[in-house]
Amino acid sequence: MHDRRLIYLASFLRACATGLIGVLLGLYLARLAFSPAEIGLTVSAGLAGATLAVLLVGLKADRWGRRRTLMLLAWLSVAGGLGALVFSDLAAILLAAFVGMLNGQGRDRGASLVLEQAILPTTATDAERTRVFAWYNVLQDAGHALGSGLAALPAWLTGWGGLSELAAFQLALGLYGVLFIAQALLFARLSPRIERAGPDKPAPLSPDSRRRLGRISALFALDALAGGFLGTALIAYFFHARFGVDAQTIAALFVAARLLNAASHLGAAWLARRIGLVNTMVFTHMPSSLLLMTVAIAPDFTTAALLFLLREGLVEMDVPTRQSYVMAIIRPEERTFAASLTHLVRLGGWALAPAFAGLLMQGLSLGTPLVVGAAMKIGYDGLLWAGFRRIRPPEEINS
Repeated sequence: MHDRRLIYLASFLRACATGLIGVLLGLYLARLAFSPAEIGLTVSAGLAGATLAVLLVGLKADRWGRRRTLMLLAWLSVAGGLGALVFSDLAAILLAAFVGMLNGQGRDRGASLVLEQAILPTTATDAERTRVFAWYNVLQDAGHALGSGLAALPAWLTGWGGLSELAAFQLALGLYGVLFIAQALLFARLSPRIERAGPDKPAPLSPDSRRRLGRISALFALDALAGGFLGTALIAYFFHARFGVDAQTIAALFVAARLLNAASHLGAAWLARRIGLVNTMVFTHMPSSLLLMTVAIAPDFTTAALLFLLREGLVEMDVPTRQSYVMAIIRPEERTFAASLTHLVRLGGWALAPAFAGLLMQGLSLGTPLVVGAAMKIGYDGLLWAGFRRIRPPEEINS
C-alpha cells in the first residue's frame, strides 16, 4: 500500500503538469509566432521523445531498476520544461520537446505510466485490479483537471499581477518543472518491492501472449493514430481559432472535461463488473467518437463546449478497463514488456498524427482533424470487439 500511495501521488503531480502543458503549449507557441504546422510538429517531437523512452523502458527498465528509471524520466521532463522556457527558436524548442518528452496531448501517456502499470497489479488481487486502475486514473484525471485550471495562470498574472503575457507564460512553464521535481522526490521513496523478481533478463513471451499482444497492439496503433488528431493542444487551438475564446475560458473547459473523465473511471469499474472489460471499452468509446464529430460542426462555442463535455464523460471509460485487461491476459513476468509494447505503438500513432493534423487545420478546415480522428476511432472499436470479445480475464472466467 505504501508504494501504491506513492505511485498515486506521483502520477497525480505528473498529470497536473501534463494538463498544464497540454492547454498552454499550443497557446504559448502561438504567442512565439509559431504556425499551426510548427505547433503540430512540436507536439510530434515531444511524443517522439516519449516513444523512444517507452521503447527503452520496455527493454531495459527491469534491469536498470524501476525506481531509478522513474526518477530519470522525471528529471528529463524537468530539462524539457526548462528548455521550452529558455529557448524561442523552432529548432531549440523541437530539441527540448524531444528530450523532455513534452506532452501536448493533455493526458499522461508517457514511459512512467508503463512502469506504474507494471507495478500496480502486484499490489492487488485479480478481483481488485480494475478498481486499483480506476482509482489510479481518477487521480490522474483529477490532476489533469487541476493542471488545466492552472493553465489560466498566465491570464491571472497578466490581469492581476501586471506581468507581460510572455513572462506570465514563462512562469507557468516554470511551475511545470517544479511539479516534475516533486515527482522525482516521491519516486526516490519507493521500496525495493517494486522491482521485478527473478532473473535480470526479460522473460520471453509465451505463444498465447505473443499472439494477443500482436493483435491488440495493432488495434491500439490505429486508436492512437486517431487520438493523435485530437490532442489537447490542437483542440485548445481549435476552440481559440474557431470561436475566438481566450486561454482562461479554454482552461475552464478542460477543467470540467478532466473532472468528467475522473468520474467516468469509477463508472467504468462498476460497469465492467456487470458487462465485462471488452464490452465496457467498446460500448462507451464509440458514442464518444460520434459526439466529437458534432463538435467540429457546432455553430457556436456554447454548443461545441457542451458536446465536447458530453464526449469527455464517455471517452476515458476505456482507459482503466484497457489497462486492466492487458495486464490480465498476459503472465505477471511479462507485464513491463507488455505495457511498454502497447504504449509504444500508441505513442507512435500519437507522435505521427499531430503534424498532419496541423496541416489539415491549415490547409482544409479547423474541424477536419476532429472528424478524421473520430471516424478512425469508431473503426477501432468495431475491430476490438470483433477480435477480443471471447478472450476474457481471470475474474470474468471464474465469476
